[in-house]
Amino acid sequence: MTPGIQDDDVKILASLSMAIAPDYKRPPDDPWAGSPFEWILSVPSRAKGAIGEKLVAGWAASQGFDVTRSPSSDADRIINGQRIEIKLSTLWESGGFKFQQIRDQDYDFALCIGVSPFDAQAWLLPKSVLREYVIGHMGQHTGASGTDTSWIGFQAEEPYPWMEPYGDRLSDVARLFRANGRGSF
Repeated sequence: MTPGIQDDDVKILASLSMAIAPDYKRPPDDPWAGSPFEWILSVPSRAKGAIGEKLVAGWAASQGFDVTRSPSSDADRIINGQRIEIKLSTLWESGGFKFQQIRDQDYDFALCIGVSPFDAQAWLLPKSVLREYVIGHMGQHTGASGTDTSWIGFQAEEPYPWMEPYGDRLSDVARLFRANGRGSF
């Protein structure tokens, strides 16, 4: 019945698992079906951050920017001499993005990349803007007054008005990196 399984009890579990599996498969009209980003949905939350870092680092390098690992854990990468904290969100079923674990650490910008089944949006948010609108204003674990960690949540087609100057498309982020010039790192 199940090749490679010798134990009879495990064979029973495997058979039951195969019978239950269709109840948990993504529906045939799933918008993520066939997406090059679909596999990210099955990765544990902790690993999604590392995936976001690799995606952004590869994209930034493809744009001609110098990309290195940050020497401190306060930022994820140094891109074009700027300390960058990278946040990844896949599109939620509600149609929104949630960029989580935004902290008041030592970085110049947070690059938030939102991945949809066949699209991606991105914002290069200066730390000063995050302090004005997010850090200490949108608490993640302790309510709106929380100060340790914050998050930004919004519908993909309706980012906050204050985000408008800082991107939407990856090409906007590339333009902002160029406009900001090379940082000191």
